[in-house]
Amino acid sequence: MAFISIFLDALPTTVCRKIVVMLCSLMMSLYFLYYLTDLCHTMSSPVRSSEEESNLAGDFGEWQALRRKRLLQKLQMQGYLNGELPEKYFRELRLQLQPANVKQQERIGRSLAANPPSTLSFSEDGVRKLPQAIIIGVKKGGTRALLEFVRVHPDIRAVGEEPHFFDRHYDKGLRWYRNLMPKTLDGQVTMEKTPSYFVTKESAARIYAMSKDAKLILVVRDPVTRAISDYTQALSKKPNIPSFESLVFKNRTSGLIDTSWNAIQIGIYAKHLENWLLYFPMGQILFVSGERLINDPARELGKVQDFLGLKRIITDKHFYFNKTKGFLCLKKPEGSSKPHCLGKTKGRTHPNIDPEVIRRLRDFYRPFNMKFYQMTGQNFGWDN
Repeated sequence: MAFISIFLDALPTTVCRKIVVMLCSLMMSLYFLYYLTDLCHTMSSPVRSSEEESNLAGDFGEWQALRRKRLLQKLQMQGYLNGELPEKYFRELRLQLQPANVKQQERIGRSLAANPPSTLSFSEDGVRKLPQAIIIGVKKGGTRALLEFVRVHPDIRAVGEEPHFFDRHYDKGLRWYRNLMPKTLDGQVTMEKTPSYFVTKESAARIYAMSKDAKLILVVRDPVTRAISDYTQALSKKPNIPSFESLVFKNRTSGLIDTSWNAIQIGIYAKHLENWLLYFPMGQILFVSGERLINDPARELGKVQDFLGLKRIITDKHFYFNKTKGFLCLKKPEGSSKPHCLGKTKGRTHPNIDPEVIRRLRDFYRPFNMKFYQMTGQNFGWDN
């Protein structure tokens, strides 16, 4: 200190002042630089100028994907290469992806609500995504057969059980729903099937809210045969239910059909389709014939594969006729000891129904069928 004091005393006053000013400026610059560095490390979202704010939601999606990738690499370096990652790391991920301020949070929130991120968990064998394709109906139309057949395709991953998310469990949220999905790789399609969606009015709007680009598959069948099959299933569970004939009519003498009975209501396809067309264009709905799915499954599956934008892999060579079942079954898959047919609950023998009741039902459904043919541009041949 004494040396510095002697040195400063030897210098002119103006030079001393300049040295002091320079030292102060240097200290302020270092402090400001330190502050900016600390700020950059603690920021949780990318910085955008006012001119770029309108593109913030789109840029955020790219930035978010990059941050996910970096975090995954970090976790892999820490040794979490196999199995599910601990929840604390997902909390870290969510914290890192939080927007910087309220205005950005609201803007990005609206974007993500319209197009929610599909990735739920990270793993070497893929990620869980919300479904890109959904088999929405109809009950007893052949939806289980279609699902089992399409799962042969290597680029389709589907849930085995019916999630019933959009009609029964919607309050559990998309995170719960997404966690039900199988893990998929890039290029694979995630699919689920719940036949009751088609006749549940709220389902169309809810699926649209999840993804306006969702591809919908509807398996339809002769509504009279479908109603009898529906009744046969109910009879197998409750043998003491009233006869089919007594349930069909409000009054047998007048011949007035009871449209409040669910087995009858489901078959009015045109009425239900009108609700779906309020949200989805016809080009996003594929109509599969339940009858052709039984008699010529390869043809219908060819349409499904084209609709999903997949290579036609499932062909005639994958099927054989099972005499016991009375319909086509999948040939023996690799690693399986026997061919795969649908379970014993499929292909039940229908009870004998009064031909007059069947005739009246066909008369009842005919105008609805004609309207359905006109709406879809396809004649399914139920009234020939």
